[in-house]
Parts: sequence; C-alpha cells; structure tokens
Amino acid sequence: MTLISTVSDCWLGLCRKAPVFHTSQTGIGIPIEPVYEGQPDGGGGGAGIIRRGIGAALSGMRTLNRNRQLLWFTLLAGLVLAGNTLGQAALFFISHTLPDVIVGYVLDFSLEFATLFFLVFLLAGLVMGVSSKKDGHVSFFEGLTGAKKHLKSLVVWSFVLALAAMLLFRLYLTFSLVWFPHEFGFLYTYGLFSFLTSILGQFPFNLTMDPNVFTGVPGYGGRSLLLWIYPLGFMWALIFSVINLLLLIMTSFVVPLIVLGQKTLREAVVGSFAMMKKTWAEVAACAVFLGVIVSGVFLTYLLIQAAHGYNDPWMTWPPGMITAHPTGTWIALGLLYYIAVFIVAFVVATVGGIAALDLYTSAKTGQMPGSPEP
Repeated sequence: MTLISTVSDCWLGLCRKAPVFHTSQTGIGIPIEPVYEGQPDGGGGGAGIIRRGIGAALSGMRTLNRNRQLLWFTLLAGLVLAGNTLGQAALFFISHTLPDVIVGYVLDFSLEFATLFFLVFLLAGLVMGVSSKKDGHVSFFEGLTGAKKHLKSLVVWSFVLALAAMLLFRLYLTFSLVWFPHEFGFLYTYGLFSFLTSILGQFPFNLTMDPNVFTGVPGYGGRSLLLWIYPLGFMWALIFSVINLLLLIMTSFVVPLIVLGQKTLREAVVGSFAMMKKTWAEVAACAVFLGVIVSGVFLTYLLIQAAHGYNDPWMTWPPGMITAHPTGTWIALGLLYYIAVFIVAFVVATVGGIAALDLYTSAKTGQMPGSPEP
C-alpha cells in the first residue's frame, strides 16, 4: 500500500504540496492579500478538482496503512453485510411461506434500518477515531465509545436513510415495471437486476455451474436450502448495498457534522448539503477513483473464466446441459477470488470513510489536512 501511494504521488503529482493560499504585493506600503487558487466552491479547474479528490483517497490509504487498527471497521462492516445477506434470505423464505404484503414491507424496512444503523454507527466511530489522533495513532474503539454520545441523532438519521432507501427501491420497481417508456426498455432489460442475475449465474460466481440457480424453490426437488442465501439473499443484499452506498456518498458530511461539529440532525443535514455544494466535484472524483480500484479487482473474474473455459452454463449446447463441472481446484480458486474481492471492497470502503473526513476538513478550512498553514 505504501508502494502504491509513493508511485501515485510521483507520477500523478499527488504528493502533499504547499497550501493554495499565496501572497502577492504590488508595491511598498500596500498590504499583502491572499490569492486563492480556484473558486471557493471547489473550482480551480478540472485537473485541480481531480487532484484534490484522488489526493483525499490516497491520504486515506496512508492513514489506514499507518493505523491498522482501523481494519476493525473493515471487518465489522463486512459482518454487517453478511448479516444483511442472511436477513434477505430469511425474508425470501418468509415471503414464500407467508405472502403478506404489509408484513413483507415491515420486515424489509426493519432489516434495512438495522443495517444502516450499524453502518452509520461504525462510520461515526471511524470518524471520531481518526479525528482524535494521539501521538500519531488512532483508536477505532475509542471512536466507537465517543460515538455513543450521539446515539440518538445517529438512530434518527439511520431511520431517515432507511426510509429514503426503501422509497428509492420501490420507485425503481414501480417505474421500471409500470411507467417505464417502451423506447428505453433496454435500460430495464439490461438493468441492475438483469446484470446481477447474469453475472451471478456464471463461473466463478456459480461454482456448481447449475443453470437454474435463480429458478425453482430451494428445498424442493432436491434443491439445496443454501440457495435462499446464495444467490438470492446475496443478490438482494448487493442491490440494497448499492442504494445505501449512494445515499451515504450523497450525505457524506452528515455524520462528521453530528459527531465532530456537535450539530443537531437538522443542522447537520442542512450543513452537509451546503458543504456538498462546494465540494461535490472532489467527492465525485474520490468516489470514482476508489470505484475504479474495486472494479479493476472485480473484473479479474474474466481472466478466471478465460482460464476455466466453461463460464456460462446457458452458453452450452443444448442450453443448460453441462458436461464438464468445475473440479475441486477451480472451486477453491473461485472461493479465493470471493475472499479477495470482498477484502478489497471493504478496505476501499474504509479508505472512503477516512477520505470523507479529509474532504470534510477541507471544506471547513479550505485546505486538505496535513498541509502547512497559509
């Protein structure tokens, strides 16, 4: 990680530089006035915006590399997603045995609220842990202890985010199934659901190369009950994770304003949108940079498919007739791929949380943390 940061600093010009405030004097006796490079609203040209956004991400990498204890956030966030996957599988089973719409809505919201609360609370602990640095080191668990003081605001904020997530999800379903224009039907046909279904049905995600992983009912006709968890529960957990991630990025500064700025929830939301208006480009550049890293690791599954030879069970002839199932070695390789992708994804999520704190400090003070005083 240190090597990556060093190379990026040298080749992308992302090393820490002097502050953006400079002095200029036009003559004797005329006061010195600061000249700010770029606009107060986060301007300064596309190159400067990208540099500041990527710089925040690389700063987060360096902070995580120096403080490995922050990896507890990575582990606990991963356990939250695992719990959400099991919860989604349980909801699938309940909806199959008890098809009550109202009960289904209540259970969906309860699971989403619990997931977001744990994520928001962990994020608050990460922010407080990094901000309360002592002797160059941080303590994630001390941050969690400090976050307990703001538990009420964090619970209410999690409730609001859960409502927003469920609303976005239901609007997507309603819009795509009822009011979706025929001219843009390809957006739904090749949308998030179809994409996940197609990918998870292929090797190495479909380790058994069973072409019917999304059909039939688990537990009937010899089908394993584990299909409730994977791929069904896992797919819906990923869908809600995308929605949750989008909401957390759009409201990146609410949690820092609550736990560091000592703001009420209403003040934090208003302040977050005001700060996001100034730094949205830097936040977008940071998010895209981290997303490219995760996407690059994820796309290595194409190399595994190319080496394996049999990637999609429906591409055989006749369709669905698999004559060569993966051996134990290939199944082990697929499991190692899973582990590697999830470790990278959650480590990058930790870096993103640290980078959000750097961007928050930058929006408050006008410069990235660690730079000299102007």
